[in-house]
Amino acid sequence: MKRILSLLLVLLFFIFLTEKSGIMGLSTFRPEIEVTQEANEYVLSWSEIPYLAYYEVEVLTIPADSAQQITSANQRIVKYQTWDNKLTIDQTFPFRTFWRVSAHGLFSHPIGSYSNTINLAQILGTTAEDFSKIKPAATSHYTQSNPSAAQPMLTWTVIPGAVYYEIEFLNSPPENPNDITLSEHKIFSSREVFTNGYNADLSKYTESHFYWRVRAIDNNDNPIGVFSDATDIYIDHSLKQPLKPQTTSKYDLGQHTTPLYPVYSWIPIIGTKQYEIEVLSQAPENPNGTTPSIYRIWHKEVNDALDCYDEIARITPGTYFWRVRGLDQYGNTLGVFSDAEQVTVDLKKGNYSATFGDSITHGGGAISYSPADLEYSFQTYLNFPTVNLGKSGDTSQSMAARFDKDVLPYNPRFLIILGGTNSLRGGISSTQVISDLTVIRDKCLAAGIRPIFLTLPPINPAAIERAFKEETSPNWREEFDAVNRFIRQQRYFIDLDPYFIDAKRELADHYAIDGLHPDIEGKKLIAQIINAHWERVTR
Repeated sequence: MKRILSLLLVLLFFIFLTEKSGIMGLSTFRPEIEVTQEANEYVLSWSEIPYLAYYEVEVLTIPADSAQQITSANQRIVKYQTWDNKLTIDQTFPFRTFWRVSAHGLFSHPIGSYSNTINLAQILGTTAEDFSKIKPAATSHYTQSNPSAAQPMLTWTVIPGAVYYEIEFLNSPPENPNDITLSEHKIFSSREVFTNGYNADLSKYTESHFYWRVRAIDNNDNPIGVFSDATDIYIDHSLKQPLKPQTTSKYDLGQHTTPLYPVYSWIPIIGTKQYEIEVLSQAPENPNGTTPSIYRIWHKEVNDALDCYDEIARITPGTYFWRVRGLDQYGNTLGVFSDAEQVTVDLKKGNYSATFGDSITHGGGAISYSPADLEYSFQTYLNFPTVNLGKSGDTSQSMAARFDKDVLPYNPRFLIILGGTNSLRGGISSTQVISDLTVIRDKCLAAGIRPIFLTLPPINPAAIERAFKEETSPNWREEFDAVNRFIRQQRYFIDLDPYFIDAKRELADHYAIDGLHPDIEGKKLIAQIINAHWERVTR
């Protein structure tokens, strides 16, 4: 036994000397990173060390200053360990993430130094230089053999971060393709486009052949990228086609589950002053009709809008349908109802986990995007199944009040809770918010649900004022800090706040245009922070 112990000590001493000395050149080792694309995935690979070692891949929110710098926990989103010298990169990470690799042994962490840092934006081709060239792509095509009526519905790919779009119609191909300025061949253009679709009215023109293109615009009226390629559009003025909204919210696709409070969205149609949305218990008996269905169970009229927030918690299991029609200023139907979209309510979808909160949880961002735009929901990027129980406009008090009827029917094992932002920025005290969160926690524990609290991300009062013309309580930061201290005292919590603050301890501009609702980059970051800590808070 003593001999075995002695041999073991000698072996450990040899390993220690090998890792700490210049033997085998280990002290000068620095991994060199390469990135390749394989079947729509990005694979990070690096040079191997001539020694038995494992590798750590760190995902950081800011780049490390040097090859020797050890990062703080708040700078690191997640850390992976592998014996292999490659790792497949998850494309749901935000663009503003930085990746580096280091080799590790029994005694040295790292062996040698850290690799160079790679920015994910450079990998994905979304650096500032590349982003200036980004452009929408047409998804609707009307050819000479398949022309449109005089009022075509035109659609294109979404540009992340676009607050609105400018569409241009031309009588000849543009002299300045893929530029940011309007063409001298312009017939007319419009900036009143707040979704990735436009119902054009070409009935006053006698021509049958036009071109169209579109570009994205940000919150400061500056172009995002360039105009799309000019697309031909052929018109047959003899065709008669009724006006019909085109729906854009699709919940029953892929792995997405219907949120408790759905949002219905569509592309507006010409001449409409208001819209009527109806929810049905069965597929409509009168598709492409102009009158309400006999299966209508709820309806609502909204003025000159492109989405509608359902006020009713859709919690009774079953299959439902929704559709929308346009109305003129006198309440008369314009055109016909849209195609009916299916919505499925399945309480079992929330048996594992659910998310509970206000509009940050409900979804939406970049001013023009609602929870119907699922890329603006952090649940889209989680690695585990969940159902969205968020409700836009919620305060901590209203969350506590609706807990029993909105959460308990799902009976989730884990409830991710993010609430209090609306209360605090409106002047409600941190004491009241803590009291409300305590009620929610106690209700969870009484029902056998594990409450997992998220600290409140910061806000940006100046951006909120610009976007919504709303003032923020002057002591919001102190009140946020008080609530976050309470959350950090809970048994299960995940800390979001440190990842989002700028030098002024406000919400960094690149995470939220409106200073309140994180955009796609922010929602991805929220999800990846939750993913990184999920095993810890659920074991």
